[in-house]
Amino acid sequence: MHPAYSVIFFTTATGAGYGLIALLGLLAGFGLIEPGFWFGMVSFGLAVGLICAGLLSSTGHLGHPERAWRAFSQWRSSWLSREGVASVLTFGPIGLLVLCWVVLGRSGGWVAAIGIVTALCAAITVASTAMIYASLKPISQWHSYFTLPGYLLYSAMSGLVLLNAIMHAFARPSTPWLIAAIVFTLFGWGWKLATWRYNDEVPMPTDLNSATGLAGGTVRSVEWPHTEENYLLKEMGFRLARKHQQKLRTIVQLAAFAVPAVLLVVGVALGGVVAALLSMLAAASQLSGLLVERWLFFAEAKHTVTLYYGIT
Repeated sequence: MHPAYSVIFFTTATGAGYGLIALLGLLAGFGLIEPGFWFGMVSFGLAVGLICAGLLSSTGHLGHPERAWRAFSQWRSSWLSREGVASVLTFGPIGLLVLCWVVLGRSGGWVAAIGIVTALCAAITVASTAMIYASLKPISQWHSYFTLPGYLLYSAMSGLVLLNAIMHAFARPSTPWLIAAIVFTLFGWGWKLATWRYNDEVPMPTDLNSATGLAGGTVRSVEWPHTEENYLLKEMGFRLARKHQQKLRTIVQLAAFAVPAVLLVVGVALGGVVAALLSMLAAASQLSGLLVERWLFFAEAKHTVTLYYGIT
């Protein structure tokens, strides 16, 4: 599939933003992190900023961005529409949580209930984004049990690393959340390796024989359907050279997982200002690596329509 930069940024930014929002909802709501006006404003501001930037960038891939509002009407049958509805509804509990925890400094009780609703709405939004791709049967690399958990895992992972960086910046280091960020990063690394292994071996859901319904023998194309590139070839016939694929996979492993994990571990050992700086570098590295990971998510996907053009 052709990697659209607007969608790559959208899925990466909103994933991190909603991951951070979900964590803030649970931790702030139950009083697991102390309230503070500037700490809260920066934390929620960064999360909402990532979400809004991602949502706005998603319109860049539309032929008519001014008609984007029409997507909200198809929520009964479209995961894209459900994602849009969920993303808008999430702003309600976010606003209430900011008012209660950041402005009024309250937690527990009904504030905890708001935090749970906020986290659930964020998780539903990320899950809806994942299901846009996981529900597409013609693309084996997406239509698998790796896609939905992967989106949720990377959202939680990047949210934890961002939260850890913010807490260090405000001199509020917390060992449990730092350890959680390291564990989720390592678990995400393992999940990515397992996903690549599966994608490299999974066959096309059909072939020329089964697609045409002709049993026996081998079906082949006598000549090319046309001589010029068309929309289908541009969007779904993207081919990635194996040497570039391996190089980009190495970059993903280093930038998104290995480097952040090492920086966080070193930060635990050193502490102080150095730990804060390393935490910020870990967050920046991970988000950069996830952008490359999401580019590969699209570039490595093979749509069955390419069989018609002799691309396998």
